[in-house]
Amino acid sequence: METIGLISLGCARNLVDSEVMLGSLKKAGYQITHDPSLSDIIIVNTCGFIEDSKKESIDTILEMASFKKKGRLKKLVMAGCLAQRHATELAEELSEVDLFIGTGDFPKIVELLEQNSRVVVGKPRALADETFERVLATPKYYAYLKLAEGCQHSCSFCIIPKLRGPLRSRSIDSLVIETQNLINQGVKEFNMIAQDSTGYGCDRKDGATLRKLMERLVGLNGEKWFRLFYAYPHGFPMEVVDFMKGEPQICKYLDLPIQHINDRILKSMRREGTSKDIREIVETVREKIPDITLRTTCIVGYPTETDAEFEELVSFIEEGHFDHVGVFTYSQEEGTTAAKLQDDVPSKVKRERKKRLMEVQQKVSQERNNRWVGKELKVLIDGPSKEAEFVMTARHQGQAPDVDGVVYVNECDLPAGQFATVKIAEAHAYDLVGDIVRQNFGAMG
Repeated sequence: METIGLISLGCARNLVDSEVMLGSLKKAGYQITHDPSLSDIIIVNTCGFIEDSKKESIDTILEMASFKKKGRLKKLVMAGCLAQRHATELAEELSEVDLFIGTGDFPKIVELLEQNSRVVVGKPRALADETFERVLATPKYYAYLKLAEGCQHSCSFCIIPKLRGPLRSRSIDSLVIETQNLINQGVKEFNMIAQDSTGYGCDRKDGATLRKLMERLVGLNGEKWFRLFYAYPHGFPMEVVDFMKGEPQICKYLDLPIQHINDRILKSMRREGTSKDIREIVETVREKIPDITLRTTCIVGYPTETDAEFEELVSFIEEGHFDHVGVFTYSQEEGTTAAKLQDDVPSKVKRERKKRLMEVQQKVSQERNNRWVGKELKVLIDGPSKEAEFVMTARHQGQAPDVDGVVYVNECDLPAGQFATVKIAEAHAYDLVGDIVRQNFGAMG
């Protein structure tokens, strides 16, 4: 059989789609390789969310196309969001690409590779469930669990609903079966994702809710923990926080993307709720679980954002509500409501605002991390540090893979995927340093 290489760009939601494609290809007998020079077929699962991600996708496609000359590449496939968004135009410009596949077509990857159509971009309605095998692209001990596909919101800056379609939640039974299958394969950490986790179940008629899902998941056999991402702040079910507080298998971690705090900007962004609502949500969560790790994302340089409105956001972040903050500069995207507005904040100002907000949050993160010094934390070992010999990297429940900091564990030789308890000796803005107290066996408690 032919050999296939796959490159997944963009978010974790895209990564899950890539894993499903790899699972289907492996089941069909294709050989999977990480070496593009040995690939007969290369699939690039693209991101089309903002301008930088589109550029990265095109650059990667062109780089992989070179293996038609210096490797053995016969077929180059562009899949995912960028293909869904611009397949017709790209098909004219990129003669190097042999097949374009949209976000609704990836479950049919095997049959699509065997037919002659060059552009296959249907409506974005796919929803891969537990019946699809996955080949994990993450380390074998952690995985992303996609709760739903699509989105029910209409944020002015976001193109995702057009690329991914309306909200479609998976059933609780489907997610439970997939989770148990992954536990049986050795997965211990589950990062729960969707375009909007808050909306999970609201489109279904079977009473599925986020809390009911969590109650089922923690009852499964095996040592594990669960971490929740991408929860739209307005309308977030506080019953989930109540359950999180008393359940050791649910990480005390919550990702609440606020995007901004100024009411005029929030309204223009078509975000539900006001600055008052955001404050109440964050304060309520902190009251219920004082040591919870909160992550958020903000957009700076949104059209018409004034210096004063940006300073309002700076002041809010400076108050210290969040442990981790991701900052994005506004990118005008064709097809969004915000694209009708003049992109009037200069690029230089956007970059300066991003830098300023990140510097403010760095001080907050340092202060938040200081609270762990002298305390014992359960961690999941990730592997040897690239920074120093005889040091391992690990993460506590407030550190998600790839986006947050790590714990550097001194004189540790535990294998990756092992739970352990570490006493924290040092705190830095993003990372912690500590020493092994004991290995952990059995369920997290």
